[in-house]
Amino acid sequence: MFIDYVSLLLINMTAGFFLLAYFVYSGLDSPDYTKWAPGFLIVGLVAVSFGAAMTLTWPLPGSFNMAYGEMSVLLGIIFLVAGLATAKGWDLITVACYAFFAGCAAVILGIRIINLDLTLSPMLSGIGFIISGIAGIFAAPTWAFMRANRPYRVVAAIILTAAGLIWAAVVYPAYWAHAESFGEWAPVLMRGAGAP
Repeated sequence: MFIDYVSLLLINMTAGFFLLAYFVYSGLDSPDYTKWAPGFLIVGLVAVSFGAAMTLTWPLPGSFNMAYGEMSVLLGIIFLVAGLATAKGWDLITVACYAFFAGCAAVILGIRIINLDLTLSPMLSGIGFIISGIAGIFAAPTWAFMRANRPYRVVAAIILTAAGLIWAAVVYPAYWAHAESFGEWAPVLMRGAGAP
């Protein structure tokens, strides 16, 4: 049995998408973005730290490391730099441009997850990656041209919320299942002391 931390990455991503939806819906009207920095930085730090560990060590079977590890690193970089930018008062356009390329990769992975029937729920996970990717693809136009367009921002917030809901629907059952499947697991060093 192997222990993975995909659930940690997914709950972090869920929180990130809900935070981003709220920012797009109401935060873009504010002249001061600094209050958003801590939330963005938290999401970014968790995503980069554990996504990088997964990307470098490949603890999961096959391409799951790429889908969850590499995408977590990309998401994390976006959130980390967005957090820094909102704290410092920098423009977010270059972060949004970077999100375009990460979004394209997420859409491709989502299509392949569905196509190759990967994960326990390939349709849900694939759609989650696709919607998340679409959000990244439209980040730059939203920031550059549509910030003042309230109806557009409402649609963008709905898309981000949908991504968050999909990832929540994936991760909460995973927490439930992992609690049971990992309940008897013990570290290697403890196994010699009578633990299973």
